[in-house]
Amino acid sequence: MLLTIDIGNTTITLGVFDETRLLTTVRVATDTRRLADEYGLVLTDLLRLKGVELSQINAACICSVVPPLTVVLDEVCRAHFNVTPLTVSVGTRTGLRILYDSPRDVGADRIVDAVAAIELYGPPLIIVDMGTATVFDAVNRDGEYLGGSIALGISLAAEALFLNTSQLRRVELVAPKSAIGQNTTASLQSGLVLGYAGLVTSMVARFKSELGQDAQVIGTGGLVGVIAKETDIFDAINPDLTLIGLRLIYQMNQQRVSEPASPVSRDARQE
Repeated sequence: MLLTIDIGNTTITLGVFDETRLLTTVRVATDTRRLADEYGLVLTDLLRLKGVELSQINAACICSVVPPLTVVLDEVCRAHFNVTPLTVSVGTRTGLRILYDSPRDVGADRIVDAVAAIELYGPPLIIVDMGTATVFDAVNRDGEYLGGSIALGISLAAEALFLNTSQLRRVELVAPKSAIGQNTTASLQSGLVLGYAGLVTSMVARFKSELGQDAQVIGTGGLVGVIAKETDIFDAINPDLTLIGLRLIYQMNQQRVSEPASPVSRDARQE
């Protein structure tokens, strides 16, 4: 079985695959203060509770946007699962041509999401990842990664309002009855939920004007469900997109392990 690990700024998500089937997922809070043994204990216990036989895990693949934890989870894989993980980085084969000005600057999670979306839905694509940041990625009809847009995430915006104002409070991220809030809670919910629904709708419209009106819109990330209730802009919602992308990339690298690896860059277009 393959263990996939998505290390995000807010959450670390694990997925266990039996061939192409996702058996279960586990999520824990991201905490850079935790040591490898702490993560190892927590993650192995959670996987056991989900019915995973740890001895059957014989491979792992990691995607990380938190460099200090990349090393920690690598150690967890070696010490607690007895596997050497593949970590998606610049030299990893992804099959994705990247047209970003500096391909090395593209977050590994954005690449992994694009690989999965292309496989599952086919280009052209607009991927909206609603997590710590709200990220929009564009893939053209030739399956090339063009770039995208990054905005503050909903939870981060809500926390910033709470921490930097005297009279605003934390609120549940649900839509109010009307856009015109008649109390502080409803006003905050209107700005955060309906405001971000407007952001997503507007940005998707702009992306389609540049990418093509037939581009499919794929939503992912922990907060995509909140926004999906307030707009019909999404063609598909897939909370496991990153885990699926990790599986695909791992299999791609296993199949081509005998071939020399080269960095994914703008030069990849010259194959």
